[in-house]
Amino acid sequence: MAERLFLPRQSRIRKQAEYSACYERGRRYHTEHFLVFVRPRENGACTRMGMAVSRKVGKAVTRNRVKRLLREFFRLHRALLPEHLDIVAVAKKHTGAADLNQDRVNAQLLPLLQRLPGLHPARNNGSRNRD
Repeated sequence: MAERLFLPRQSRIRKQAEYSACYERGRRYHTEHFLVFVRPRENGACTRMGMAVSRKVGKAVTRNRVKRLLREFFRLHRALLPEHLDIVAVAKKHTGAADLNQDRVNAQLLPLLQRLPGLHPARNNGSRNRD
C-alpha cells in the first residue's frame, strides 16, 4: 500500500505555548519570504511544524495560499526532516507573497532542510543564533 501523504495532527504545533517556546528558544533561519524557527524537542516522536501568516502579508486569500504552500512543502518533505524538532515558518510581510508558488517555496526551504541535521541545541540563556 502506498504511503499516505498528509500532515497528521501529531505533526502540527497547535498550542500558543509551543509557538512561544519555539520563538524564544529556537534557532532562526532567514529566507527571502520566510523566517523559520527550529527548536529541538526533548520528548515526542515526530517533528512538528507550525506556521504564522499575519494580516500584513495580505488579504485572506493570499494568507491562505501561503499557508497551503507551506503545508504542502512540509507534507512532501516530512521524510527529509530530522526527528524531534519543532519548526515554525513565519511569512515575512510585504514580500510579494501573492507571486509565491511551490517552486519558490521549495527553492527557499530545501537548502534550509539540508542544514538541519547538523543543528546544535538552542541556548537557554536568551540569546538567539542568527544565520
